[in-house]
Amino acid sequence: MIKLLKNANVYAPEPLGHKDILIVGEKICSMGEDLRIYENLPDVEVFDLEGKYVIPGYIDMHVHITGGGGEKGPVSRVPESQLSSFLVNGVTTVVGLLGTDGVTRSVENLVAKARALTEEGITAYALTSFYGYPPTTVTGSVEKDIMMIPPIIGVKTSASDHRSSNITGEELIRLATSARRAGLLSCAPGLVIIHMGDGKKGLEPIFYALENSDLPADKLLPTHIHRNPRLIDEGVELVRRGGYIDFTAGCDDQELLKNADSVLYALEQQGANLDHITLSSDAYGSQPRFDENGKCIGLTYASPKYLHKTVQVLVKKGLPLEKAVRLLTTTPAYLLGKTGLKGCVAVNADADLLVLDDSLEINGVFAKGREALWEKELKMKGTFE
Repeated sequence: MIKLLKNANVYAPEPLGHKDILIVGEKICSMGEDLRIYENLPDVEVFDLEGKYVIPGYIDMHVHITGGGGEKGPVSRVPESQLSSFLVNGVTTVVGLLGTDGVTRSVENLVAKARALTEEGITAYALTSFYGYPPTTVTGSVEKDIMMIPPIIGVKTSASDHRSSNITGEELIRLATSARRAGLLSCAPGLVIIHMGDGKKGLEPIFYALENSDLPADKLLPTHIHRNPRLIDEGVELVRRGGYIDFTAGCDDQELLKNADSVLYALEQQGANLDHITLSSDAYGSQPRFDENGKCIGLTYASPKYLHKTVQVLVKKGLPLEKAVRLLTTTPAYLLGKTGLKGCVAVNADADLLVLDDSLEINGVFAKGREALWEKELKMKGTFE
């Protein structure tokens, strides 16, 4: 399986100018200004991009691949994800996780779904446990799950949310230390991804853990930092201390604009380091609305489509393309321990690539070297789609 992408305007994500890209199997084999020597060789498929942008495939760090929800009872359980929904929106790598429900949604099912998505054509990782504490695992141990069950790379928990177990700083230290140790022993990231709610404590448990332990700051990733101004400011402070934060793209057009402005506020008004910020979709996770008494009064669920829409909005508002896409490429790749392999356009990297037209619409997608989308026509689908 050899492909030659000609006349690409490469953003790797830094702008490299016009290049040809040679893909062999799942990898980028060569990149240069003129690779037409390969054009007439047998079994080489040629794609003339005519100057279109090529950027790295998106890495979505927060996806409920088996579906989330349930806050309004069993009828509100969100359906599981489908391969095509990721590909048409430029997502070629996902981190699957559980949410509020760790009873009818199991880690075992999550692992199976991650393996299925990987077999179908993208790269999928998983986190053990869910909102609750003590953690729910397959083996009885977070450490064993990470070490012994690919594709588990870390653990999920939650904080400052009325649906959480109100994890304390000491509990977070113990949880993160187990994940960290397992990561070292198995060459996995050992990440702790922390769902953040609107609760009074904000990022207090995370600050406590960093101040009262020797945990590396890049092993704790709080998500949904957009929720309120205080949480954004605390997130910026975490970045100043060397930590990382994750913004959610939104679940509708109105929230999309609000959350994009939150990213720009952190970057431009608060001076947060762009390379310590990620953007994720929370796709297939429920988006419940609660009244002042904590009663769920409405519910929908998120979609991967708002990731690329957020990139488009950020660029329209003045953030250069090469900076906007770092939120979904180089920084997530670093947190996953995949720098140089994912989230970049480079020789020996995985051939996860997006082709964008002049309007920054997704025109093509290559996932691990396979043609997944071309001229906006879907070429790959899930097994039962």
